[in-house]
Amino acid sequence: MHVVIINGSPRVQKYSNTEKIIASFARGLSEKGASSEIYAISNRKSWENIRDAYIKNEEILIALPLYVECIPGLLLEFLETLPKKNEHTRVSFLLQSGFAEGCQLRCGEEFLTKLPGYLGVRYGGCLVKGNNFGIRLLNEEKQEQSTKPYQAMGALFAEGDGFFRKEAKKFTGPEYFPLPARLIMQFVFKTFAKKMFQKAAASWGCTEPLDKKIWEANSDLSGR
Repeated sequence: MHVVIINGSPRVQKYSNTEKIIASFARGLSEKGASSEIYAISNRKSWENIRDAYIKNEEILIALPLYVECIPGLLLEFLETLPKKNEHTRVSFLLQSGFAEGCQLRCGEEFLTKLPGYLGVRYGGCLVKGNNFGIRLLNEEKQEQSTKPYQAMGALFAEGDGFFRKEAKKFTGPEYFPLPARLIMQFVFKTFAKKMFQKAAASWGCTEPLDKKIWEANSDLSGR
């Protein structure tokens, strides 16, 4: 098996969580003797090469992040440039997100189930997994630990059944967290996670509080 993997994130590869996940997935493919080639739509100059690979190959995997239940606009723009193919080509998806509950990704997954029909190709299933926020902010060892499960999914995919196996379905994790867990997570996000976000923002040069209400600061101007 040879798989063309397309990183559908608009974020440049260096800062892409999806890119880290793809790298682990590709190692799993290699374990089973499958080969792969990886492209990223964030580099518009490579779009012609990606289209060429899409046209010439029959096993396509599009990996993408979910942005608040929406597919990245840049990916949709790229997909509009693809020609229609036939059912000899199979397109599968790897949908990842920072949201931890599976229910948060189902709207995006539903759209992806319909997408192959627009392209005239077969649907190979969708691997859904959340809780991937901030992978790129981790050190190399922790990145490896966080993305390691995707290596097993790459090996599974190489066996040829797409993402329809029960192992792929279970990979998502909990659809909903129980109430006690939700309360604990709410507390964590209001305390420890908030501090982590503030620290990361400061390292990127942010000088304003993350919860600053710009519209209130400019209310006097808006009334003039």
